[in-house]
Amino acid sequence: MSPNHNAAPRWPFDHTWSKRQGRRVGSISVLIAALACYSSTSVRGQEETPQDKGLRIAQEASARNEGFEDFTAGLTMLLRDRHGRESVRQMRFKVLEVSGDGDKSLFVFDQPRDVRGTALLTHGHANTRDDQWLYLPALKRVKRINASTRSGSFMGSEFSYEDMSPPEVEESTYKYLRDEPCGDLTCTVIEQVPLDEKSGYSRKVVWQDTGELRTLKMELYDRKDSHLKTLTFADYRLYLDQYWRAQEQTMVNHLTGASTVLKWTDFQFRTNLDDSEFTQTALRRVR
Repeated sequence: MSPNHNAAPRWPFDHTWSKRQGRRVGSISVLIAALACYSSTSVRGQEETPQDKGLRIAQEASARNEGFEDFTAGLTMLLRDRHGRESVRQMRFKVLEVSGDGDKSLFVFDQPRDVRGTALLTHGHANTRDDQWLYLPALKRVKRINASTRSGSFMGSEFSYEDMSPPEVEESTYKYLRDEPCGDLTCTVIEQVPLDEKSGYSRKVVWQDTGELRTLKMELYDRKDSHLKTLTFADYRLYLDQYWRAQEQTMVNHLTGASTVLKWTDFQFRTNLDDSEFTQTALRRVR
């Protein structure tokens, strides 16, 4: 089915504003993908605590994004340093929905030549830390991304390896903070606290529009609780009359002044991807 190209309203950027598939919430973070949302529905029955409400919204958003099966997309990564100097990388992305667990995803670099064939494979998990492997074609080697390096930069970008792993509802605690205007929309603001003590973040504050459950902004705080990065989402489009995907994501690092923009194109859903495409062995055959 063709996508609905009536793009969602963009967030009005100012100086304060620099999934999901299956059971997940949050960013692509990334991705990947990507691109999940929360609702702010009315309280049912007895009054909820802020923690109960935050969790309920996360679960409702996750349930809305079930059943996509798989999708592929093209991806341009624009890296910009604090002085405005830019470099561009081209990638491919694919993700396979896994029943009862986290999804499997694969990023493959096509350009420039010095990173061509580099690939990141992620096996998401609902109740344990995700597995990630990086294939380096120059070394013909598959490198496992361990817990201590997941907060490191993904291929020189402002996204970390952790950001590129789709989060699960079970990986965080939640607290509803407030509703507030966000452009022409109303957003629910929720605080997420990762349960993984190895996470690079102490907490995340997420803005979701209450109508279509799209993530519009995410503030990321480091282990010292300093505001480290801000991730914003723009140009949402609707696929299969159900799945919203942002065509652009911007991560700004407030410590370094650098930023990374991910521009997504050519989303294709239900392409009959096979589980064998998401293995360490398959990484070595990526072209």
